[in-house]
Amino acid sequence: NLPKPSNYTAPFPESCLKVVTLERVLGITASGNSGLACDPHSGLVAYPAGCVVVLLNPKKNRQHHILNTSRKTITALSFSPDGKYLVTGESGHLPAVRVWEVCEFRQVAELQEHKYGVSCVAFSPNSKYIVSVGYQHDMMVHVWAWKKNTIIAANKVSSKVTAVSFSEDSSYFVTAGNRHVKFWYLDHSKSIKVLPTPVPLLGRSGLLGELRNNFFWDVACGRGSKAESTFCITSSGLLCEFNPKRMLDKWVDLRTSVARSLCVSEELIFCGCANGMVRAFSPADLGFICTLPRPHHLGTDVSSITQASHLFSNKMSAHYPDSVAVTYDPVSHWLSCVYNDHSLYVWDVRDLHRVGKVHSALYHAACVWDLQVKYTDPPLHVKSCIVLRYTVKPLAVLAPGSHLSPSPPLDSSHPSFIHYLQPFFLHSATSLPLKDLLKVIYMDGNTAALVETEGSVSVSTEKIDGQTAETRTGIRTICVSPDGKHLASGDRNGMLRVHDLSSMAEIQKVEAHDSEILCLEYSKPETGLKLLATASRDRLIHILDAEKDYGLVQTLDEHSSSITAVRFAGEMISCGADKSIYFRTAHRTDGGTEFRRSHHVVRKTTLYDMDVEPSCKYAAVGCQDRCIRIFNISNGKQKKFYKGSQTEDGSLLKVQTDPSGQYVATSCSDKNISIFDFRSGVCVATMFGHSEIVTGIKFTNDCKHLISVSGDSCIFVWRLAPELTMSMRERLSQLRRTPLTPPCNISTLR
Repeated sequence: NLPKPSNYTAPFPESCLKVVTLERVLGITASGNSGLACDPHSGLVAYPAGCVVVLLNPKKNRQHHILNTSRKTITALSFSPDGKYLVTGESGHLPAVRVWEVCEFRQVAELQEHKYGVSCVAFSPNSKYIVSVGYQHDMMVHVWAWKKNTIIAANKVSSKVTAVSFSEDSSYFVTAGNRHVKFWYLDHSKSIKVLPTPVPLLGRSGLLGELRNNFFWDVACGRGSKAESTFCITSSGLLCEFNPKRMLDKWVDLRTSVARSLCVSEELIFCGCANGMVRAFSPADLGFICTLPRPHHLGTDVSSITQASHLFSNKMSAHYPDSVAVTYDPVSHWLSCVYNDHSLYVWDVRDLHRVGKVHSALYHAACVWDLQVKYTDPPLHVKSCIVLRYTVKPLAVLAPGSHLSPSPPLDSSHPSFIHYLQPFFLHSATSLPLKDLLKVIYMDGNTAALVETEGSVSVSTEKIDGQTAETRTGIRTICVSPDGKHLASGDRNGMLRVHDLSSMAEIQKVEAHDSEILCLEYSKPETGLKLLATASRDRLIHILDAEKDYGLVQTLDEHSSSITAVRFAGEMISCGADKSIYFRTAHRTDGGTEFRRSHHVVRKTTLYDMDVEPSCKYAAVGCQDRCIRIFNISNGKQKKFYKGSQTEDGSLLKVQTDPSGQYVATSCSDKNISIFDFRSGVCVATMFGHSEIVTGIKFTNDCKHLISVSGDSCIFVWRLAPELTMSMRERLSQLRRTPLTPPCNISTLR
């Protein structure tokens, strides 16, 4: 129930918002120090995940969330000195600087003056002012009297700015960026009065000397005895100190190829460097103190780490992710670090010679394209298994409930940390929830694909070239066999791989298509067939025999364009960008099984996705015109259609029915997710929070959650209202009692 800004109009009924709540976020989109902050009083760590601010309690591994009502990507954030408020900056058209009350998770101020995006924000130490710096093309620095929603001072800046820091007495602040270190002074005699127009902000450049051509990634004003000094870090790996006269007084070489982040307290300076290094220095004389332990190395097999020494052993050939953001909790003496493989570590640095790990999490480093939720065999004592994949090479296989709270790699300080990696042994880890990453399957040895490369040359969502995650090769779609034994994956080069989920060994690797594989589907056990269908952008469907080493059974070439979805439901159904739906019936022949076309339906709009409800009587198709069309599978006729989005923009990209067939969830290219009653088409819930298109949605088998994955690299776990869960479970009970009765009959679909 966040307060809405004055210019906000809800695109859907307010009651819809209360049906689904965001329970867990698996992901982080901070690519610099402006996207990481720590409350010095409570120890809460804040970071952006798409359009959501995650407030993490590292000690308890608990999250709270602030959803940006504007649906714009969070690019920067900072706590107020007392920890009561959080200020955020965003990107997009007419971005705003927003102030949130942390305890209530509600917006208390909206400051809108920037045009393109906000690169960094900060509270003054006296909490009276907020400074915000726009993107390079925005070219503005604003100082806000935020409680009065007024700009008291402003000026232009021509350089790209990546960091801002206030002096301890709030009399000035410093910005840093590309060949840029500038000191901005506040005139308190003028700032007390609210003037009709902001006064010019007085700024003086730092005297950089021979370092004038450097990129100054981060800046921090000194504290305590060093309050008159200012510290900067350069991309070339130098830690610099400016004296009270703005002159570059001294610097030290960090002995690293790249340095990205800086954090300064009264006693310590922490510098985030390349290859997993974080170095600590003394503010008094810039004397080197120590180098913190590195995180996991790239390509780590999490399941093979059974001792703490395995994690912290330095391998000469190993590559580590770069540290891109650091923030320090002076009360607990914990240092939070974000690395460019989208991992988060919280280190206990009370004793710098015995640094321990408090918390860690490893998230996807690029777009997540697909996910699967599956039951496994009862002997494993596991209810479900989630398999996720993304555009850079690995597959991540998570344990049951892992969609709720993964925190890999292991907690080396915990006496039972081994069970974080082997959660199948429930009898020896009953006190540990099954919420952790179980295995990562790497498709090749290219560790460069495991890290975010854009962050090394840009900040947040700013792009300086056309290279995005879309241009990378990687896994495009996955499917788990009905018996839970095999995991099939198709990549963007048309390669099909099959892994044994018990041993994680690759048992098949076939160049199945000439272009990326867009869909994989195993046949249902009740059909008596064990087949795998692969569909590609090359317009072909291959039917493979899963019982005979995935040998080719048949190739279908009726489609004239990319095939977006294939489903088995007694018959085999496929749809594609050629606006066609093909219904095929299986026939037994002397040569084996053969699929023959029984119906062909052509629509006037592109068909992006399709799902079959549990009775296998009806198929729901998501269309470019934002409609869901329901087809009778037996005769190929359309029985019903209704709007699958509450907005008037975009196209339906994904449709997914729940395990009972009571509801259908949709994702639209406008980044919204909706849940509709399958029979009536009434919208029962709408969610937002992803900053890129939602590429996959799945209901959990217990009917309690909906999981969404997105191009923003994040996984959101939504808790459904008890009313929805009860409705789905009642429908499942009906299906079990009368298995031949479909959850929706013909009369309700007319």
